[in-house]
Amino acid sequence: MTRRSLLCSLLAALALVTVGPGLSRAEPPKPAPASDVVSIVDRVQAFYDKTTVFKADFRQLYMVKAYNKTKESQGQVIFKKPGKMSWRYTNNGNRVVSDGKLVKIYEAENKQMYEQQMENSQYPAALSFLVGGAKLKQSFKLRKLDAKKFKFAGGYVLEGMPKDPTPAYQRILLFVDAETSQVRRVILLDAQGNRNQFTFDHPTVNVKVEDGEFVFAPPPGTTVVKP
Repeated sequence: MTRRSLLCSLLAALALVTVGPGLSRAEPPKPAPASDVVSIVDRVQAFYDKTTVFKADFRQLYMVKAYNKTKESQGQVIFKKPGKMSWRYTNNGNRVVSDGKLVKIYEAENKQMYEQQMENSQYPAALSFLVGGAKLKQSFKLRKLDAKKFKFAGGYVLEGMPKDPTPAYQRILLFVDAETSQVRRVILLDAQGNRNQFTFDHPTVNVKVEDGEFVFAPPPGTTVVKP
């Protein structure tokens, strides 16, 4: 995945699922009750609003349509309001860190780190509501899709079209658990037909996390790239 893909799709989508548990294969979901999109979004928003810290393992599947290739990554992620986040990729040593003001993207293989001010980064509305910013209904045009077609009988599938265009994605799919109103999976689709999917496992919320988690200094010899 390129640096732009890592920044745009990671920051945009990941945030949307950061308060949802991973999908359980052992217990199939129960059928979801009927509900309109407004009430679903309001319940999801209420859950995000009361979440100050989120911590989980993550699994990412990134499909590049032009090459018909899929890249799989995994690691741990922590979000803390306002604006802080820490991604630790266990399969390649990459790191994505923000202290709320500066975003740092470290690529271990290339020994490079990109720095960008949060306000100038591809930090779209998709992430801002998680860290205390915009609301879902303000950020997206939302509609409910047929969950059965996605084999997601235990909840709802919402499609979101960003009201403010972003190069990170054209539309986003949110898989919402009907019982808890938590987002369990996110799929991002961009203009090139690429697909970025995130699943979060073993989540915990509102736990104590020291601010040192959101400070990162690259190894000696790393090239630092700034806009």
